[in-house]
Amino acid sequence: MAESEAGKPAGVKAVDRTMTGFLPAAPQGGLSSAEVARLEALGMLLSTGVAGVSAAAVEHGELVVHASRDVLLPLMVFLRDEPRFAFEQCMDICGVDWPERAERFEVVYNLLSVSLNQRVRVIVRTDEASLVPSVHEIWPSATWWEREAWDLFGILFSGQPDHRRILTDYGFEGHPLRKDFPLTGHVEVRYDEERKQVVNERVRLTQDFRNFDFISPWEGMVTLPGDEKAHVARQGASASAAAPGLAPPAAPASGGAPAGASGGAKP
Repeated sequence: MAESEAGKPAGVKAVDRTMTGFLPAAPQGGLSSAEVARLEALGMLLSTGVAGVSAAAVEHGELVVHASRDVLLPLMVFLRDEPRFAFEQCMDICGVDWPERAERFEVVYNLLSVSLNQRVRVIVRTDEASLVPSVHEIWPSATWWEREAWDLFGILFSGQPDHRRILTDYGFEGHPLRKDFPLTGHVEVRYDEERKQVVNERVRLTQDFRNFDFISPWEGMVTLPGDEKAHVARQGASASAAAPGLAPPAAPASGGAPAGASGGAKP
């Protein structure tokens, strides 16, 4: 293969490494420049032409719209019926908790346009007492999502005919996805052996007294299986070392008399 003067195969262009990125940045969200421009035009239309929309921008390949909850219903009808938007489906409604804010909750609506293959995320803010208009008459499936938002966050929806819990049990106390909800919860469920049934009780964080000796189990094991004879020998050696005043008996001499004894007759 023929090579150029720079030592690269002919026809291969050198990369300009003086640029900030090694390669050109990929379009956000995998969208082309034309698709991003189209979403930006829709966002400009919403932010300038629809009352109650405070901001609209393309983030990670999706159009994100911030609006007031007072104009939520007319905004949602506009997004569904306007041909340039045509968001026929409400895919999800979820919540975000920001405890440090006065309006601590964000209600996030994820809408999908099947015909135009585009998405939009509408975000409104609320607090623990203010009601958010229900969109179940625009998208009937929203009842499931609004019940979930109420169950997990305690977000209230006006006009919602079925305000029941959907994920937690009957009589559950609190809303478990709030940032200030205790990790242990308030009620525990267990099987009572005496009553032969499942019971709900207040959480009791009781713990038995435990003695931490910090001794390795391998250090506490002095005799391994099959090493019993060696263990007896070690115990005998330890007993001898523990009595230093008792010298071990001397070995007998070759003549049969103890070493150091005289050969004279007994008195």
